[in-house]
Amino acid sequence: MRIQLILLLALPVAEAHAQGTVPTFQHAAGQASYTLAGRDPAQSGVTTIPTVLVPVTLSFDSKKTAGKPFAMDAAPDAARVLRSPVFSKFAFPSGGTTQYADALLRTTFPKTDAWHTLLGKPEVKPVKIAVPAGYGYILTSKKTGASFAVVDIEFLQKELFRQLPKQDGKLVIALTHNTTYYAEGDATLCCSWGTHGVDSATGNSFVLGSYLHAAPGVVEDGDVQPLTQQLAEFVNDPLHDPLFHGRNGRVPGNSVPGWMRPASMRPGDQGGCGGTGIASSYFLLEPTNTNRKNNFPTSKAFVAHGDGAAWHLQNVALMPWYTGASEGLGSTYSFPDAQALPEPAKPCPARGGRGGGGRGAPGPPQPSVAAVPLSGSPNGHRLIGYLAGYGSGAVPLREISPQWDYILVAFSTPDQNAPKGTMQFRTPAGFDTEQFKADIAYVKSQGRKVMISLGGGGQHFTLADAERVPDFVSSVTRIVTEYGFDGIDIDFESPSLAIEPGDTDFKHPTTPSIVNLIAALRQLHDHFGPGFMISLVPEGTQTPSGYPSYGGQFGSYLPITYAIRDILSFIDTQSYNTPPLEGLDGEIYQPGTVDYHVAMTELLLHGFNVGGDPKQFFPPIPADKVAVGFLTGDTTPEIVSQAMDYLITGKAPAGTQYKLREVRGYPGMIGAMFWTLDADRRGNYNFSNVVGPLLHGYR
Repeated sequence: MRIQLILLLALPVAEAHAQGTVPTFQHAAGQASYTLAGRDPAQSGVTTIPTVLVPVTLSFDSKKTAGKPFAMDAAPDAARVLRSPVFSKFAFPSGGTTQYADALLRTTFPKTDAWHTLLGKPEVKPVKIAVPAGYGYILTSKKTGASFAVVDIEFLQKELFRQLPKQDGKLVIALTHNTTYYAEGDATLCCSWGTHGVDSATGNSFVLGSYLHAAPGVVEDGDVQPLTQQLAEFVNDPLHDPLFHGRNGRVPGNSVPGWMRPASMRPGDQGGCGGTGIASSYFLLEPTNTNRKNNFPTSKAFVAHGDGAAWHLQNVALMPWYTGASEGLGSTYSFPDAQALPEPAKPCPARGGRGGGGRGAPGPPQPSVAAVPLSGSPNGHRLIGYLAGYGSGAVPLREISPQWDYILVAFSTPDQNAPKGTMQFRTPAGFDTEQFKADIAYVKSQGRKVMISLGGGGQHFTLADAERVPDFVSSVTRIVTEYGFDGIDIDFESPSLAIEPGDTDFKHPTTPSIVNLIAALRQLHDHFGPGFMISLVPEGTQTPSGYPSYGGQFGSYLPITYAIRDILSFIDTQSYNTPPLEGLDGEIYQPGTVDYHVAMTELLLHGFNVGGDPKQFFPPIPADKVAVGFLTGDTTPEIVSQAMDYLITGKAPAGTQYKLREVRGYPGMIGAMFWTLDADRRGNYNFSNVVGPLLHGYR
């Protein structure tokens, strides 16, 4: 992956400023050209970039204190940032005694004695931004009193530059307090500490990052670490457009060869690809970050001592890490700690085709172990799994493990060639339609249930217009009748369902897409009768996030769940693809842990104040209608087993922090759901052979 680098002349000032507001230069690597902030090292000299420091006060409609919106004020953090290595000189292991960004560039281009790129003393321009309920929420740890905000980063960027006119020749450094962000208006795409690049509306070059007052056990990063991460990425990719969403999450700016995450930095994620841009897609996380998707970012800091303080700085990948070292560039791959990345990136393997699917295509690989047979009498607990139904790995229904009680076939999707509201379903590729129907009947004859799931990730569907309801009902009726499904599973994810402004009472919703969906579900149930099954599979943002905030995507399934509680078969919230949230104990929990699975599930089992408002209490859902949703690639059989055993028996596994409100547990819980049973089979029944017997064995 080593590429010869050739330094080019700096862009003329007018051309550089046309693409942003700070000077930039380019260098070539093979056929690629890369843009960095500052002046060409070959020209030597000192470049001082004028800056504007913008401390942001965020006020949240979703949380009130003394009747006023809760505020997260970064103004007190501004003085600390000025004293930090962002603006003040510190002695770095490489790059000399200077500012953080300058030392980074001087480490990248080490043979440049009289060359510096400095941030000038900034103007300070505070701004205030009100965050509506649908664009973010506050989490507060009862134990420590520390509060953290989770905010839509696109909304914040637009609001920020609506207040800031074009800052010609200046770098805007916007500062928030204890705030993490989600991308693309979807809180399941979480979390980052900020963003950077060129604002397309104003042309301003900017860095947006958070200052952290850490809370032990919640956040590991500290003080200016998030800000230095985004500043470093800006230096390495100053023309990044954070509001542009291309295919596969790619954005304009520097494009590098696809790279693999260092195994030493991301335990358990060896071989994962990090994208083709500086840092990773969506989250702009460095290769040195160790956190999982949806959690607060976590990265081992470089600690700089000075000015009576210990500053936490981000270890970042230098350009040679992405492109390979060559003449003109140093052989150091990370900064400030050269040992954080001791060798250049390994290229991401080329992706093969999805595997087919046509008739006669090879079937899924045969497991090397046998599925555990079902034994004992029914006890009310169920193992629920999605049949993905695509690709050469699709599993014939007759071959699934006997441990699966409910099979949800994915997906019936919106028909783009029919009237809006119409759903369609095609027999999974590789299967004969009549045989597939026969397999459904065969599985049902064993006492198991087969349902059709409507929607799915990446599918936008809405019944915002009541005129669409008849087409929805008739098309779903046809699909259920033709294939013999026992019922339907509703998987309309963000942004298909969003609570509109002013709709604040989940018991009496006014949002048309929600009101009309409720009406449609009742029509379907009335048509098929009391045996017709209806399940809901909301994302975490659509149910438990209704606890800290209600509006937009947050809590959007609560009015649906409440309205159809009498005809609801079960609800299995996805305990993955979800941001950090707060439990009934007033503590903050992050996805992937037993604590998170248990705390978020008990919100539904126990009931909670929607948006923290005691006047809006969401009543408990009967335990026999509540399951926990797991992603096979996101968890382990051990974690699932511990979470389910704790919820059902009340016996907490060692190391658990969350304490169940119901100390005896919820023995009537229906069970666990998995995406997907196909993946479970490919993994030698690693989940169904463990979790199935656990659930079916309770007496």
